[in-house]
This record gives sequence, C-alpha cells and structure tokens, in this order.
Amino acid sequence: MKQVFINLAVRDVEKSMGFYTQLGFEINPQFSDDQGKCMVWSDAIFVMIMSHEKFKTFTKKPIADTRSNIAGLFALSVESVDQVNEIVEHGLKAGGTEPMPMTDYGFMQLRRIEDLDGHTWEIFFMDPTQIPAQD
Repeated sequence: MKQVFINLAVRDVEKSMGFYTQLGFEINPQFSDDQGKCMVWSDAIFVMIMSHEKFKTFTKKPIADTRSNIAGLFALSVESVDQVNEIVEHGLKAGGTEPMPMTDYGFMQLRRIEDLDGHTWEIFFMDPTQIPAQD
C-alpha cells in the first residue's frame, strides 16, 4: 500500500497535537515521542509534527517561518460540505486561522485553515458528478 507522510516543524508539539486532534486526526503512539507526534488522517495519510530540534535532524536547510511565508498547501478531501465546515470550525476553536473565505467552484467547495505555525490546509468536498464536461 502506498502512504503519504507529511513532516511539519512546529514550535509547540503538545499544542499542535491538540490542534490536529480537533481537526479529526488521531495520534499513533507507536511513532510518537516528546519531540514529535504521528497524527493519522487515514490508513494512507499521516502528518508528523516535530519540534524544530527534531525536524532539524532531517535537513541542513533553515526552517521556514510559515506564519509569514508559504511553504506548501496541503489538501484533504472529505465526504460533504458539512464536514468541511465542521473541521474548519473545530480548527478555528483550537486556535487556527482562516486566511480566506470559502471558495465554491460549483463542483468543489474549499475552505482553508492555518495551524498554530501557519501551515496551510485546504479542506474540500468535491462532487465528481458536478464537474463541467470537457468540450
């Protein structure tokens, strides 16, 4: 099985763990310690949140300040617009910010949430039956 692991440097592992738990992630204690937590979205998608000290052991590059610079956009699909709204609202209550209002493409509704360190997540619902036909 193919899996995706996204590694993020965070300033406070415990606070970030609380934020991601509010979004609906679960913790995998097998791959977690005081310096990093494995947050599970699905059987195939994992987010490793790591202290800056631990993250630095994986790279020689400086860690970007994602509160003022974008380093990437991470998108997660869900099963309904209601789930999009629920997840983002939970993230806002957990200290996240919403940098832009919802975008509605007709076939896809998308909201963005930034975590406590400014990492940007796009939570979206897409209805393939509504995608415009190609001419």
